Amino acid sequence: MSCIFCKIVAGELPSYKIYEDAIFVAILNRFPATKGSVLLIPKEHVENTFELSDETLRKILPLAKKIAEKIFDALNCDGINFLQNNGKAAGQEIFHYHLHIIPRFEEDNVKISCPPTDPSPAEFEKIQTLLQLRAEKIN
Repeated sequence: MSCIFCKIVAGELPSYKIYEDAIFVAILNRFPATKGSVLLIPKEHVENTFELSDETLRKILPLAKKIAEKIFDALNCDGINFLQNNGKAAGQEIFHYHLHIIPRFEEDNVKISCPPTDPSPAEFEKIQTLLQLRAEKIN
């Protein structure tokens, strides 16, 4: 087993756990963007969002919200980023699903942004046609 998060879940590597249940573990990020940055990790090894079960997906955001509320109360931060990357091109470095919960402070100088593009109306329409989900295809 070479996955660092699987080793943390198994107790083979130390971590600063702030929460644990049968499905998830939440740890302080060892290399935080800001103080109090947390990684919310499913114990089951799945590489990305697309491999998570629907049941796990239904549970992760409510838990992330509770952790974020605790961060707000404990650290008196000014905001929170939820960040999750899927694939190398998206910035994923550890290929075990994890959700970053990043407390933000007015003067932290952390930039999490994408430069805007300016698609033409024709490009928007083409992409809209490609991406439109029809109810019968979702169910």
